[in-house]
Amino acid sequence: MAMDVVIREVGLRDGLQSLPTVVTTDRKRTWIREAVGAGVREIEVGSFVPAKLLPQMADTGDVLGFAKTLPGLFASVLVPNLRGAEAALASSADLMILPLSASHAHNLANLRKTPDDVVAELGRIRAARDASGRKTLIEGGVGTAFGCTLQGRVEPAEVLRLMQALLDAGADRVSLADTTGYADPAAVSRLFEQVMKLAGDRFWCGHFHDTRGLALANVLAALQVGVRRFDASLAGIGGCPHAPGASGNVATEDLAFMLQAMGCETGIDLDALLGLRARVASWLVGEPTHGALWRAGLPKGFASAVPAA
Repeated sequence: MAMDVVIREVGLRDGLQSLPTVVTTDRKRTWIREAVGAGVREIEVGSFVPAKLLPQMADTGDVLGFAKTLPGLFASVLVPNLRGAEAALASSADLMILPLSASHAHNLANLRKTPDDVVAELGRIRAARDASGRKTLIEGGVGTAFGCTLQGRVEPAEVLRLMQALLDAGADRVSLADTTGYADPAAVSRLFEQVMKLAGDRFWCGHFHDTRGLALANVLAALQVGVRRFDASLAGIGGCPHAPGASGNVATEDLAFMLQAMGCETGIDLDALLGLRARVASWLVGEPTHGALWRAGLPKGFASAVPAA
């Protein structure tokens, strides 16, 4: 029996937030609607951050409201603090992601807090969620898990310490990210195996950037130790401001193709996804896009969609 693997589309948040182009709300709605039509079932639709800091995310409430009207879509948002979490709760997000960097230098540059400050904030978010009676899940995301351009190497023991701290503070789910593309398949196998043992069924997602061309190889390494959900961004857009020259997230269409070529079930129609990729790329004229499948196309005779069971 083929394994089921979920791809969470993060282009609307992690992709767009790093680009100067501001995509209109109507176009974001089109993106979400067509992604769902192509079989995508989990989308990170935006981030509840101040509009003056990230004007690309100013319409997150409206975009999330639209996403909630689509049957079968699991909509998540990023929240940097309790205020963002309160907005996510008010909008009935299915899941909110609180990011934390295992690199102390990166966490201070990105959030102006220490990693342990973020753990404490998650505890406050958990208390607010519980008091609200909402069912919104809380995901603690540990980024720069393999290193970063500011600090260099990050010790695996620190990654595991912070992940345990997030779980102890009340995270429903935890995830792991190679934010700046420092990982390699061997390192991924070692760390993800330990993380899976620590978090068990509360481990949610792997997140890889293609900074040095290893994102798909790293996904495969994580897949082989039991990870079954991965973040990806259409056209490989996105990146990290502290990773100069980064090529962005692993491309959704390339990841879906690799998984389906291996016999995994993603539920995604690749022809429809490539059509959406072309549309999104047309909105981002002058912005860097990435990926290989859109250039080469599907191999002759390749089934675009995984047949229904």
